Amino acid sequence: MLASRFRMASQLRRPLMRTVSTLSSNPDIKVFPTPSPSTPTSYLLTYLDTDPPSPGLAVGSTTEIPPTPRSFTENRRFLSILTDVLTRHAHEDADLQAAAQALASPAGSGLGGGGGGGGGAKRRRGGSGGAGGASDQGGAGGGGAGGWVHLSDRRNPPDFGRIAWPEDIFGSIQVDARGNIEGGFQPSGTYRILTNEGM
Repeated sequence: MLASRFRMASQLRRPLMRTVSTLSSNPDIKVFPTPSPSTPTSYLLTYLDTDPPSPGLAVGSTTEIPPTPRSFTENRRFLSILTDVLTRHAHEDADLQAAAQALASPAGSGLGGGGGGGGGAKRRRGGSGGAGGASDQGGAGGGGAGGWVHLSDRRNPPDFGRIAWPEDIFGSIQVDARGNIEGGFQPSGTYRILTNEGM
C-alpha cells in the first residue's frame, strides 16, 4: 500500500504533457485544439511542436479535422514568411534546377524527328512557312530560348511535361537559354495552402 502511494506521488510530480496529434494526410502538420466561446471546435494547424502553439506562426486554423477548403482559414503571416523564405532560397531547390535544365534543352531537336532541328518533315512548295506541325515545334523544352520555371508543392504532382495547377504553384523564376537562373523568385499570388488534394 505504501509503495503504491509513492508510485502515485511520483507520477503526479511528472510534468503533465499533452499528446500532439497530426493530420493523417500530412504527418508534419501538428493539430492543437483551441476552443473558444465563439467556435467550440477549433484547431490550430502548425509545423512546430511548441505547446501552446503560436497562432502567429501557425499554418492556419480549421473547425473540423480533417480540414477542408471550406473549414480552413489560412494564416496570412505564415504565407508572408513562406514567401520570404522562398524569395531567398527557391533557386537552391533541386526540382526547380531540374526544370530549368529541361526548359533550356532543345526538346529533341537533335534527334532527327522534328523539334526544328532540320531533320523533320520537308516543307511543301507554296507552304505557309509557319511553325510547322507539332513534331517540328519541340516538346517540353524551351527550344534553347529560356523562359520561366515554376516552383510548386508536391501534394498533387503534375504529369510529366505538364505545369502544376495554379493553386499548387508557389511562384516562378526566370531562366536563360542555358538553364541558368537569371531572375529572382516571383510569388504566383494563386497558391493555396489547402486544396481538395490536401495540405
